[in-house]
Amino acid sequence: MRKLNQFGTCAALTAAFAISIGAGTAAAQDGAPPPPAPNSAPNTASDSMPPNQAPETTANQPMRRNARATEPKSDADFAREASQGGEAEVKLGQLAMQNGQSDAVKNFGKKMMDDHIKAGESLKAAATKSNIDLPAGLSPKDQATYDRLSKLNGSAFDQAYARSMTRDHVQDIAAFRQESANGTDPNIKQFATATLPTLQEHLRDARAMEQAVGLQPRNGNRRPAPGASGDAAPAPQPSPQQ
Repeated sequence: MRKLNQFGTCAALTAAFAISIGAGTAAAQDGAPPPPAPNSAPNTASDSMPPNQAPETTANQPMRRNARATEPKSDADFAREASQGGEAEVKLGQLAMQNGQSDAVKNFGKKMMDDHIKAGESLKAAATKSNIDLPAGLSPKDQATYDRLSKLNGSAFDQAYARSMTRDHVQDIAAFRQESANGTDPNIKQFATATLPTLQEHLRDARAMEQAVGLQPRNGNRRPAPGASGDAAPAPQPSPQQ
């Protein structure tokens, strides 16, 4: 009887041990996988990129955009913009002679036609030597200015045209100075250097035209002091006391 109890006890222990081994195996197979190692994140960018190609990060994109924004214009870009700007001055000069009321506006428009036709011929010759193709027609910005001014007449046209000419020539002088100082194409650089004094004269005439049509000089558009370069803006001098 004791031997039978011993045999039964051993059988029960063996069965329990087998059950526990089976349960442990099932738990190992059905349990969740171990957690990932700390500080490890899925690299979705590299997984989606082709082999041997580094992913493009957002950190270096603004740097490239900023670099392009600060790069100076090439000689060809300057020549093309100068060509379109000169053609705009000719067409706006014709419009000034038609829609203008003041003699100062009409005379200035005639001067713009004559001077910029001559400058345009010089630019075409320089561009031909340098194998630069110049565009035909006005830029979208200049076309918009022409369309706006073409709807005006009389004193309204005079003031709008005078203000536009002053603003445009301030910008033109800055661009021509840049090319004259830093241009690398000798033909285009020489054109900018030779044309710059004419533009400075135009700016002085545009400021005088502003006064003739009853406009007050804005900041940055005042007449230069004696001996200035033609695009500076001194404050008016007080009248001497008697």
